[in-house]
Amino acid sequence: MTTTTTHPTLAELNTMTREAFVAALGEVFEYAPWVAESAAAQRPFNSLDALHASMLAAVHASPREQTVRFLCGHPELSATAVRSGTLTSDSQQEQQSAGLGDLEQEQGERLATLNKTYLTRHGFPFIACVRHYTRAGLFAELTSRTERDTEQEFAEALRQISFISRLRLSQRVSVGSL
Repeated sequence: MTTTTTHPTLAELNTMTREAFVAALGEVFEYAPWVAESAAAQRPFNSLDALHASMLAAVHASPREQTVRFLCGHPELSATAVRSGTLTSDSQQEQQSAGLGDLEQEQGERLATLNKTYLTRHGFPFIACVRHYTRAGLFAELTSRTERDTEQEFAEALRQISFISRLRLSQRVSVGSL
């Protein structure tokens, strides 16, 4: 029996065409279907963790300039973007779940200012797995991480993307037998 194309099993992913595999998982990493393309060549996977590790390996193996462009493809945490619906569906859902669309105007402006300061200092947007934080925690984390060394933040941004992508992958792949 076949599951829907939006929630294939790992076994189905292992046997899909490269194009179907990328269509199923291309949005796990924000605006980076090349990550899924790279993982497609590594099949078959015996676990979701192995699939995720392959996808992360593609990101970590990319040249620094490509990785910075990849980081810059991630949206800022933004009350305005949540309210306007201009985010990808995943980012929209994630940021809304953190209550960013419900920020008071002053809080939204403060968030925008903090984001701008972070971006200016590090050269890429602040990235956090919002599901791991309270709203207050996000503000504190953004403030704290702005002061860090850029290399430390580069590594932290990739670590946060690992958390985000693992959650997204879990939502896209049905639990089923290999």
